[in-house]
Amino acid sequence: MPLITRSPDTGVWLLTTPRTSYALRIDGTGAPCHVAWGPRLTPEEADTLAAPFAEPSNSFEGRPPVGEELPVDGGTRYGPPSLQVRHADGSRAFEWKAAGHRVDDAVPGREELVLEFRDRVVPLAVALHYRVRADTDVIERWTVLRNDGDERVDLLRADSAAWTLPPMADYRLSHVTGQWSAETRLRRERLAHGETVLTSRRGITSHHANPWTMLDDGTADEDRGRVWSTALAWSGSWRITVQRTPDDRAGLTGGVGHEGTCVPLAPGEEFTTPVAAGLFTDGGFGAASRAWHAYVRTHVLRHADETAPVLYNSWEATGFDVDEASQLALAERAARLGVELYVVDDGWFGARRSDRAGLGDWAPAPDRFPHGLRPLSDAVHRLGMRFGLWVEPEMVNPDSDLYRAHPDWVLHLPGRPRTELRNQLVLNFARQDVADWAFGRLTRLVAEHRVDFLKWDMNRVFGESGWAGPEGGNDRLWTRYVHQLYGVLDRLRQAHPELRIETCSGGGGRVDLGILARTDQAWTSDNTDAVDRLGIQRGFSQVYPARVMSAWVTDVPNQLTRLSVPLRFRFHAAMAGLLGLGGDLTRWSEEELAEAAALVARYKEIRHLVQHGDQYRIGDPYGDGASAVQYVAAGGGEAVVLVFRASPRHGSPRVPLRLRGLPSGVRFRDTGTGTVHHARVLTEYGLDVGLPSGDWASAVIHLERVPDGAGDRER
Repeated sequence: MPLITRSPDTGVWLLTTPRTSYALRIDGTGAPCHVAWGPRLTPEEADTLAAPFAEPSNSFEGRPPVGEELPVDGGTRYGPPSLQVRHADGSRAFEWKAAGHRVDDAVPGREELVLEFRDRVVPLAVALHYRVRADTDVIERWTVLRNDGDERVDLLRADSAAWTLPPMADYRLSHVTGQWSAETRLRRERLAHGETVLTSRRGITSHHANPWTMLDDGTADEDRGRVWSTALAWSGSWRITVQRTPDDRAGLTGGVGHEGTCVPLAPGEEFTTPVAAGLFTDGGFGAASRAWHAYVRTHVLRHADETAPVLYNSWEATGFDVDEASQLALAERAARLGVELYVVDDGWFGARRSDRAGLGDWAPAPDRFPHGLRPLSDAVHRLGMRFGLWVEPEMVNPDSDLYRAHPDWVLHLPGRPRTELRNQLVLNFARQDVADWAFGRLTRLVAEHRVDFLKWDMNRVFGESGWAGPEGGNDRLWTRYVHQLYGVLDRLRQAHPELRIETCSGGGGRVDLGILARTDQAWTSDNTDAVDRLGIQRGFSQVYPARVMSAWVTDVPNQLTRLSVPLRFRFHAAMAGLLGLGGDLTRWSEEELAEAAALVARYKEIRHLVQHGDQYRIGDPYGDGASAVQYVAAGGGEAVVLVFRASPRHGSPRVPLRLRGLPSGVRFRDTGTGTVHHARVLTEYGLDVGLPSGDWASAVIHLERVPDGAGDRER
C-alpha cells in the first residue's frame, strides 16, 4: 500500500505511517490546509474530515488563526505567520497559487510529497515537503523558497512547518527550560490562551530551551494518553510559537531565527529550511519518547548501531595543567579500570595556561608536548584505548596568534565594542575562509596525531553579531553560520570515517536533531552532580535517546554543588547513558579503584540494553520513594533497571516498582540473585527492590528471560 495517496474526489492527501495518519488539502483559495493528524484513517474516512472553506463569521475574525499548513502574512490572517515576506517595494503580502505536485517513492519504505506554489503577484516559489517512512510514525516536513525575480526578497519569517491539533477540551504544553549547568528541566503546563513563544536568540540551540514540544489534553501520563509532539533539526537561533485561540483550537509554528532578523534571498537564490519533525502517539509520554528514540537511532545518527565506549576525560584531574607525563599517568590508571576511550581536555595547545589565551592556536604546546601529541596518542593506543581531544574551533582568545593575524574573523559590528565572555570571541563561521581554516586545521590534527574522537565545545554565545562584508550580511550570518558549521563537520567525517565526535556547548547548549545528524553523542551538562543529573537526564530523555547522552562519574564533593554521594550512586546515575569517568584517578584509593573497575565491568554487561533498548521512566527521581529508568531489549527477552532513592523521609512507604514493557506470560531471572520472576507480577504488582537504608541508595537489576521449561526458585 502506498504511504502517500490522494483522493480524486476531495483532493485530500493522506500520509500513512505504521500507526498514524496525516491529511491535508488545498482549499478553494489555493492555500494548503490541515485536515487531520492522529490515529490511522482510510482514504474514505479522511475524506469525511475535509470541511469546506468557511467565510469569516464577522468582520473582526478573518481566517482561522490555526488550520493552515504554513500560515502566511497577508489578507485577513492575524495569527503568527510561518511565512512573512518583504518585497523590494516594502510590501509584505503573499497569496497562494498552486503550481503542481509530485510524489517521490524511489527509495523503498520512504515516500516524499512535494506541493509546489507561487505567489500570485511576485515571482516567489514555495515548495512544501512531507516525508514519511514505513518504520516510524515521525513525519518530516520542510519548506523550500526560491526567488525567481530580479530583485531581492527578505524572508522575515521562514518557518519549516505549522502543525494543527484536533479540537480538545483542554491543552497542556510540555517543554524544557534551564540554564548553564541546569539544563532540560521538564515543564508540563496548561497551555495559556494566546501565544506562547519558546526561543533561543543566542546563535545556538541554548541551555535555556530546546526546540521540541509535546501537547496533550492534560490527562496523559507516562503510560496512557494521546500526545502530539514536534522537534526542529536546527542548531542556531530558533523560535516556536504555540497558539491557543479564544475558541479553543491549538497549533504551533516553528523554524530558524528570531524577531529582528531575516533571511535575504537574492535573485535566483533558494533557501531550504531545516526539517521540522512531528509525531503522534497514543501511549502517553513514554511511548512518545520511545518513538523519538527509535527515530533518532535509525534515521538521525550515523553510527547508532555501534556500542559507545567507556570514556575517561582529564579535565577535573588536571584542568589547564596538561603535559605528557601527567596524561600518561592518568591514562594508565584509566586503562586499569576498563576505560576504552581516553580524552585529553583543555590545555594541550598553544599558550593555553588558563582561559585567557591560546584559543585558535590548535597546535600542541611545545613545552608540554615537545614531540607533539603522537607519543601520547601511541601510548594510549598501546594501552588498548582510543585517543580523543577537546577542541573549541569556533572560538578565539584575543591573546592568540590567530586573532593577531585575523582580527576581522570574529563576529563584530564596526565601531562597537567586542564583548568578551570567558575571555573569548566568536569566530564568524559564516565566512568561507574561516570555515576552510577550521576544517584544514582539524583534519591535519586528526591525521597527524591519530585522533579517534573530538569533544567539540563552544563556551559562549553570540554577541555583536555582525558581518559587514556581503550585502545583508548581518542577517545572513544567523543561518549561514550554522550551515557552515554543518559543512565543516560533514567534511571532517568524510575525510576521517572512523572519527567520532561529541557535541558540547558548555554542557547541553547545543543538542538538537540537526547537530546529532553530524555527531555521535552529546555532553548533557557541565553539572555532573549525580542527584541533579537524575532530573536533567529525565528531561533530556523526552526526545533524545540514552545512546547519545554522555554522563560522567566525577569526584566528591562535586565541584559545582559541593554535594557528596556514594561512588556506587554516581556510577549508577551515569550508567543510564554513555558511561564516562571524569575524576582525578590519581587521588582515588585502591578500594575506590577496585569498586570502579567492577562497576565499569557491570556497565559493559548491560550497556547494549541502555544504548539500544527501549527506555521506560518509572516514578519521580525527587520523590520520597524509589524511581527507576528501565531499558528493554527488542523482543522483550532482556531488561535492566537502574533504581535510585535519594533521601527518604522517616516512615515513607516502601512501594514496589511496577516495571514496564515486559511480554506477559514469560519469566525472568535476576542475574544478580538468581531469583525468577513472572513478567505479569513485575508489571502488575511490582518488584520490591530492597534498597539499603539511608540516603543515596541505588541498584542495578539485570533480568534475562528464562527459557520455557527451565526450573529455578520463583517469586
